[in-house]
Amino acid sequence: MQISLDDVYLTRAERQAMAREVHPLFAVRGPPGTHDLGLLEQTVARLAAAGPDDTTPIPAFDKLADDRAPEQDWTHFKGRPAAILIDGWCLGAVAQDDDALSEPLNPLERNQDLDGVWRRAVNGFADGTYRAAAERLDTNVFLQAPGFEVVLDWRCEQEETLRGRSLTGAERGRIADFIQSFERLTRHMIDGGVQADVTVKLDRNRLPVTLSA
Repeated sequence: MQISLDDVYLTRAERQAMAREVHPLFAVRGPPGTHDLGLLEQTVARLAAAGPDDTTPIPAFDKLADDRAPEQDWTHFKGRPAAILIDGWCLGAVAQDDDALSEPLNPLERNQDLDGVWRRAVNGFADGTYRAAAERLDTNVFLQAPGFEVVLDWRCEQEETLRGRSLTGAERGRIADFIQSFERLTRHMIDGGVQADVTVKLDRNRLPVTLSA
């Protein structure tokens, strides 16, 4: 059984509330702080305790609508799975030192987070609830990208699969802007800022190159 962090984002309304109360960039899904980890843990606990005839609703997120899918559209898993795989790109991330957060990294941070409120809040979430969630896992496997420069291509491939067509140049540009909110933590993790039981280094085609434990 596989569950993705992408399916337990906070609802659009919840992220808009964070945008008002903490920082406007929390309206954008993706970084630590924009997921409903309580919903994830409730789902995992229910799956782990399920009997043979029990069914567990599995959360789903509609990325095109940028909101959680209605519960009537969620799939249901029957019984207790032999294993639960959680796909969570930022689970296991190690928080950055405060000094590393002082300077903006990219245009998004320079233009929308010059004072560092958002990136420090994201760092706090990574070091708090997200690290705690990772530590409750039996095993944490880190799939290490060869560099941040491949993330745009990988993300565009994902969107093309979702949309069923090639992206336009404008759409690719919007995705390039979108992934800036992932850039700081992703680069930090690629450079070693992650706690993992197993690290699998990938090439540009997502094929494993080396494995270390």
